[in-house]
Amino acid sequence: FPVWSSSSVCSAMYATAVTGANAADEAAFRPQKALVLTKFSRYEFEKRRHAHLSEEQLVKDLEARGSDYNSLVHHHKIHTKNRELVVNTLRENGIETRLVDRFDYTDSNIDWADVIITTGGDGTFLMAASKIHSRDKPVIGINSDPSRSIGYLCLPGHYTENFPVALQRLLTGKFQWMWRQRLRVTLKGEHAFDAPVELHDQQLQYPEYRFLDCWQEQHRKPQDEACPPGHASHLLPVRSLNEVFVGESLSSRVSYYELSIDGSPRVKLKSSGLTVCSGTGSTSWSFNINKVTPQCVQRILDIVSSETGVDIPARGTQLIDRITTKFNNSLIFDPSKCLMAYTIRDPVVFGEQPMLAPSLFIHSPRSPAGQCTLPAGQ
Repeated sequence: FPVWSSSSVCSAMYATAVTGANAADEAAFRPQKALVLTKFSRYEFEKRRHAHLSEEQLVKDLEARGSDYNSLVHHHKIHTKNRELVVNTLRENGIETRLVDRFDYTDSNIDWADVIITTGGDGTFLMAASKIHSRDKPVIGINSDPSRSIGYLCLPGHYTENFPVALQRLLTGKFQWMWRQRLRVTLKGEHAFDAPVELHDQQLQYPEYRFLDCWQEQHRKPQDEACPPGHASHLLPVRSLNEVFVGESLSSRVSYYELSIDGSPRVKLKSSGLTVCSGTGSTSWSFNINKVTPQCVQRILDIVSSETGVDIPARGTQLIDRITTKFNNSLIFDPSKCLMAYTIRDPVVFGEQPMLAPSLFIHSPRSPAGQCTLPAGQ
């Protein structure tokens, strides 16, 4: 069963540019070695996936699937141009630089570098952060194609084509570090060391899998913990910056499991799975699972008014929008805080069976408190 927790020892540093950093905050950052992790562009992905096809055959294959070859090549060139700008700028400033893709993003390369710089989008940034295990290894994201994505975790888009300016701000201390907590997962049980499914292999085989935004697991020596006889404990060798999802690999199947929070009695649950997010992830999947719409708020106010006989004044668009925004904003929390939030997706409840809150914040200090335990369902 999985046990997940959040702790400052799992934190990493992320740079965010500021327009006027205070003198007290200024501290020059002078890395000697930089590891640049780059994404595969969609064009590179298609070339790798269809290595047996000539360029002309690839064009026909893409057109048959409704994809625009010229658009793929156009955005590939944008990505590679900005990637080369990052690499060349680092080297021109005397920083030893290695350029790797996810297949070469290994522990040895990570340990070699003083800083990890990603060129891609949020997916590349998340992959980079997942495999860093020390709290003193900074990660800096460069959105290599702002026309295709916003890149919430990356530096502002105007630094993409002005990376020399961004690097000078880093080297002169005109920026502030941003700390982001991550989640770690420990598997306990007789199947704790079962081989994981390599998602990147599936992506190269099936076009319906999401495009190259997952990691290739590198096995590390597990940290031993107290376990019942015959059971193993496996601290997974990756950290989650956004969220952890536990559920059936086949999304149409219902998940049966037991859930315990901070040592509380286990509760049997049946749902579409469970998500646990960090502050960074509170603006992502978890937010979209839990957010309400103005129509939902309007309907609830109508029911409250009908059931209580109280006329709720000014139930106009502005009031509804304020209530909706206030509730949705309450779902978001500081990425640097030792907090986790879990969400039970689509819970199935029968009669008066005991039920945990479908969504809840969990404080997670360094002590064992703040852990979620999820035994395998029977």
